[in-house]
Amino acid sequence: MRKLLLPALLTLSTPALAADYVQAPGSTLAFAGKYQGEVFVGRFPDFSTRLSFDPQQLDASRLEVSIPLATATTRNAEYDGELRGASFFDSAKFPQASFVATKFRTLGGNRYAADGTLTLRGVGKPVTLTFEWTPGAKPVLFGRAAVQRLDFDVGGGQWADTKLIPNAIAVSTRVVFEPAP
Repeated sequence: MRKLLLPALLTLSTPALAADYVQAPGSTLAFAGKYQGEVFVGRFPDFSTRLSFDPQQLDASRLEVSIPLATATTRNAEYDGELRGASFFDSAKFPQASFVATKFRTLGGNRYAADGTLTLRGVGKPVTLTFEWTPGAKPVLFGRAAVQRLDFDVGGGQWADTKLIPNAIAVSTRVVFEPAP
């Protein structure tokens, strides 16, 4: 009896670990805003994401997103040049942005919030990503966040006027995951 009880007790005392995932093909990371009242949409086609997540063990969860800024595209050459330049992302000086979240909260159903730090242009500020989680063999995270661009010195100088470009930029993502190797 004692031989059977010890393994059972050990499994009860071992903390459950979150499942580890990596980004799979078919994922998107986009941003949207307005310029002189007209909507523009851009994407970061080469971003990468790692996630440790278990809805039953939110304390063990972690989200890491790496964003190469030189890949930002709005499909408008004039916008893209300005966006990657010194006034906005300054991708020559700051080639990467990142988002790291270690605090997760349930919002009910399959909805969660990931509180983390966005680091952009060398500035780190808190940002919350709210998301829906669709479990399965290839789970999907569909999320949204609002980023205050001026908090990160994005669009400074002549572009700091919020009548030209509002401060709030909408970020959305759809990340398809597969188990980490």
